[in-house]
Amino acid sequence: MLTSFGGPQAHFAILLNDFVKKRKYLTEEELMELYALTQILPGPSSTQTLIGIAYKIGKIPLALFTFFIWVLPSAAAMCFIAINLVQFSSHAEFVKVLSFIQPIALGIVAYAAYAFGKTALKTEISIILAVGAVAASLILRSAFAFPILILLGGIISSALEVKDEENELRVKLFTNINTRKVAYFIGVLLFFGLLGAIINRTSPFSLPIRLFENFYRNGILIFGGGQVLVPLMYTEFVDVKHYLTGQEFLSGFALQQMIPGPTFSFTSFLGALSLGNRGYGIWGQILGSLIAVVGINAPGIILILFIVPFWNDLKKITRIKRSLSGINAVAVGFMIAAFLLLLQPVGLSYLNFTIIFVTFLILRYTKIKTPYIILTGIFLGVMMA
Repeated sequence: MLTSFGGPQAHFAILLNDFVKKRKYLTEEELMELYALTQILPGPSSTQTLIGIAYKIGKIPLALFTFFIWVLPSAAAMCFIAINLVQFSSHAEFVKVLSFIQPIALGIVAYAAYAFGKTALKTEISIILAVGAVAASLILRSAFAFPILILLGGIISSALEVKDEENELRVKLFTNINTRKVAYFIGVLLFFGLLGAIINRTSPFSLPIRLFENFYRNGILIFGGGQVLVPLMYTEFVDVKHYLTGQEFLSGFALQQMIPGPTFSFTSFLGALSLGNRGYGIWGQILGSLIAVVGINAPGIILILFIVPFWNDLKKITRIKRSLSGINAVAVGFMIAAFLLLLQPVGLSYLNFTIIFVTFLILRYTKIKTPYIILTGIFLGVMMA
């Protein structure tokens, strides 16, 4: 975990070297298939791949233990940053540093949209879906737009001719599904959603419960890795519910890029600050951090542990693979919309535009890693303070 910078692609290289070549826990083909599975599931692909490897070796106990070892250090670091953000922000030097790393974070978002779009937008229908997602995100400005658009993207892209011989395979596959596990998966969402709706909003337990439902629901919707977190989280927690400001959001995202580990640990910052800004105190912020990390990761963990046993059948269904292209196209649209929305709190001065553009060019044309770019921004901020 301490050396895992760079997102899912870099994490995959580490897993290949450590678990396939060195320790031979599984074959390269098995790792590739497991990684492919995480690409058609919502949730953090790096975390799901790691959990899948642990499940193959030691079943559920080792899988859960591996998850906590993997996510705890970066989540704890982001919680610490959130708790001390107000104190840090009282210093003029820190504010100056933020003025440099916030546009850098925007440059990172812009590059993520470009890189993901270059892979996902290869057909006319995918481009149309992406443009539609951008327009809908900017016009509707609602958290409920995301699940609807993701569902529509998957349906449209999978509405292609499927071979008749696959019908029998689908029947066989779905008759083997454990309906009790499916009920648990859906039941958790419905239970916390209902509980959050009926509990008295004046109760101190109201916001933590609703916060868990928010993160759990978003964990079901996030395809495409941690970059897709940005538009979903920004719309829900900044634009709609005002749990934190746009500047706080961007600062946390930029600082998270310096920390090794899964990008989903950014939710630790969001959860801690959401409760902290509502007067819950330090212990409340720690609780918010825990709620966010468990909530956002729970759907992906449940799905990977649920699907791995019959993945050999699932991966043969063409319609499932085809739905991913539409989902990814919509995700690209979300990223572009997020970039446009995040421009507002940063402001488009000549300096900010230059920093955004230079960050994009560095990521596009060099091999310089994101943490080094942010460290450079911090150094420049300190020098200019």
